[in-house]
Amino acid sequence: MCFSKSNIIPLLAFLLLFSCQEEAKKDMAVSNSQYDQPNIIFIMADDHAVQAISAYGHAIGKVAPTPNIDRLARNGAIFQKNFCTNSICGPSRAVILTGKHSHINGFRMNGEKFDNSQQTFPKILQKNGYQTAIIGKWHLHGFPTGFDHWKILNDQGKYYNPEFIEQKDTVNIDEEYVNNNPHWSIDMKDTTVVEGYATDLITNYSIEWMEKRDRTKPFYLMVHHKAPHRNWMPALRHLNLYDSVSFPVPETYFSDHENQKAAQQQLQTIYKDMYEGHDLKMSKHHGTDELASNPWTDDFERMTPVQKKIWNTAYRKKNDAMHDMQLSGKEMAMWKLQRYLQDYMATIASVDEGVGKILDYLEKTGLDKNTLVIYTSDQGFYLGEKGWFDKRFMYEESFKMPLLMQFPKEIKANTTVNALTQNLDFAPTILNFAGITPPADMQGISFKGLFSESNTMPKHDALYYHFYDFPAFHMVKRHYGVRTERYKLIHFYDDIDQWEFYDLKEDPTEEHNLYADSNYADIINEMKLKLDSLQAAYKVTDKEFETSSPKSVKKAYDNFEKMRGTPME
Repeated sequence: MCFSKSNIIPLLAFLLLFSCQEEAKKDMAVSNSQYDQPNIIFIMADDHAVQAISAYGHAIGKVAPTPNIDRLARNGAIFQKNFCTNSICGPSRAVILTGKHSHINGFRMNGEKFDNSQQTFPKILQKNGYQTAIIGKWHLHGFPTGFDHWKILNDQGKYYNPEFIEQKDTVNIDEEYVNNNPHWSIDMKDTTVVEGYATDLITNYSIEWMEKRDRTKPFYLMVHHKAPHRNWMPALRHLNLYDSVSFPVPETYFSDHENQKAAQQQLQTIYKDMYEGHDLKMSKHHGTDELASNPWTDDFERMTPVQKKIWNTAYRKKNDAMHDMQLSGKEMAMWKLQRYLQDYMATIASVDEGVGKILDYLEKTGLDKNTLVIYTSDQGFYLGEKGWFDKRFMYEESFKMPLLMQFPKEIKANTTVNALTQNLDFAPTILNFAGITPPADMQGISFKGLFSESNTMPKHDALYYHFYDFPAFHMVKRHYGVRTERYKLIHFYDDIDQWEFYDLKEDPTEEHNLYADSNYADIINEMKLKLDSLQAAYKVTDKEFETSSPKSVKKAYDNFEKMRGTPME
């Protein structure tokens, strides 16, 4: 409270009055952060398949449940038809940040540089009074802009004892310089190795930041996990979590990809292309901890002696049992699938626990009442369908992304959203929830209106997709396409030229390419018109259809064959 006394000089009286006004402003800011603009937490895993979230009801999720992520579905909404624009890590993140397709934001494939000076929705939130932070995986080169605080993994990040780069006074980084030099990257001297498990560290750092944040402002926090990205290293407490579980085998596990040339030429088949040591943690022979094919040794060598002892103790017994069985052919292929799924799902267990900790923190502090919580992944992932791991293809498993949201003020519990949505829509949607009108140059559509009584918002009747990363890991051809509620049309190009068409109602596993089927000729023509109109609307130019040289394609196949070596059978 302010007091005035007759003997205080006018200047002091003025200063005291000014102080009172500032206190009132501060009180107003506290009120606004609590009751008007919502806090927003955006939790994103890396390569988390829809099939691996039990709320989606898939057979895999039923035997390896995710109870904390499922809480978001119970408390709010689960999206059944949410998709990405470009199924690969860095480009998906760029689309999410900008609300623009890859060819517009300039980051089409891994290896390119994201222009940090461009408009992103965290920058817009920041300019509109939000305190912003990102913790975990950035994976866009350089350092994050538009954030008041960031603590990010170096590059892809490591599961054990990862390197973090933190925004702090001792790091001599000038944002204006970086904005004018988008190809700048962080020097290794700015990294700190932190002992522990990446998922747990990211969760704990996120909660610590919420504790220390400026409580006079609403906040936006991005919690970006490395998990469950390749090579699927579970936390020590989860090393044997699913050893006794037999995961369901997809009916397409041994698909021959008839009339699907791009599928026939990929290099992401579990029983042919996984590295037995690095990916599947298989030992060279009975009685040893020495790994089989393992081109990236640092993932294991960086463990402390204590961590390594626990790890080796867990895997030695089950690897010895595998060698004793003397598996080969289809039996070995089936064993590899089970080992992959056991490790993948055990890696997700810590992500689910982390989501639970954050939700518990929000409920304990009362923040849950005015906090929008979003859970998603940067794309989908294969869990043995078509015989594959990884992503990249426009087929459903990698194209479809999980999306769950809770916000008690506006999203009713147990809501199911069946509208077509895309990661392109995240930026305008988040801005709308914050009470901010999205910029006109964002290409996505806000789906906030889906939760209103009138539900009069514009909706997608078709989604556009474009994948560029070829020749590269897994050798998935460049392709683009369009998906509607029922149909999908894809054009694979570069060193091949093939169209594929699927009736998703009749063929949900996309095994039968119907492009040459005369019964669908009219529908295919309609889909081509939709594709043309989307490309025009999204300003797709001829540059987006450039191809690679035959020499570069051959060199890539040769390099990956040498790297792969001979599979264990």
